[in-house]
Amino acid sequence: MSGLPKPFYEDGSVTIYQGDCRDIAPALGADLAIVSDPPYGMSWNTDSSRFRGGKPGSVRRRGRGRSDWGAVHADDEPFDPSPWLDYPSVVLWGANHYAQRLPVGTTLVWIKRFDSAFGTFLSDAEVAWRKGGHGVYCRRDTSLMRQTGERHHPTQKPLGVMSWSIEKTDSALPILDPFMGSGTTLRAAKDLGRKAIGIELEERYCEIAAERCSQEVLDLGA
Repeated sequence: MSGLPKPFYEDGSVTIYQGDCRDIAPALGADLAIVSDPPYGMSWNTDSSRFRGGKPGSVRRRGRGRSDWGAVHADDEPFDPSPWLDYPSVVLWGANHYAQRLPVGTTLVWIKRFDSAFGTFLSDAEVAWRKGGHGVYCRRDTSLMRQTGERHHPTQKPLGVMSWSIEKTDSALPILDPFMGSGTTLRAAKDLGRKAIGIELEERYCEIAAERCSQEVLDLGA
């Protein structure tokens, strides 16, 4: 396709571009399904080691997270979803942070914890907007709550959550994640047999995503 840079990584299923999605995405065409976890505009403190474990009133230890992530690019300014709304199939996470800029659509809810922990610490769930419809659909996945120190990216979503998101899109369309991060959306798409394109500014995350996507396809039914 004209106007595109050389791919950072490419195989039969996945293509990764390093650069600004505002420059690259228009050259990819419009027949794509957008599935992404963009910067929300909340200036998120990525130092996950600041969290402490233990029940209220007990001795709490410094968390086993990481303090060296650095800031999430563009998270210090409001997110504008408008460049992605005209695509035929769209799922955007963090929708509650920019809901006033979205039309009516379907709501996806990722429940991050068990009922017994509701209301105790940070958010119990995260919300995505899906283009079209009016319903609200939930999925519980607690897999990353115990893996803070093992994540590839400070705002990484579980593989199962991104697979679920992809399954909510038009299956005839390739997936585009314009805010790819460490490539979880691309990894999920590959495992589901969907072609996918990712765009990411930071080289270190392109490298991680390429490594993850170069591995054999996972059995999501296992």
